[in-house]
Amino acid sequence: MENISIRKYITDSFKGDNESEIKQAIDDTIKEGLEEALPGLGVFMEIIWNNASDELKKELLEILKAHLN
Repeated sequence: MENISIRKYITDSFKGDNESEIKQAIDDTIKEGLEEALPGLGVFMEIIWNNASDELKKELLEILKAHLN
């Protein structure tokens, strides 16, 4: 059996998609609320986090904190 990297699968699935297509996929995933979609959103968050400035990371943390109370 072949090992499948979730990160690679997700990123490969969106290669070539434009911003509108990616946004639509995120919106649809959240709207559907399927637990199976959470790993894909996690991969997106990881990409954002790894490429974000310290200022953007602070802003993201503030948003999370405000909604976790």
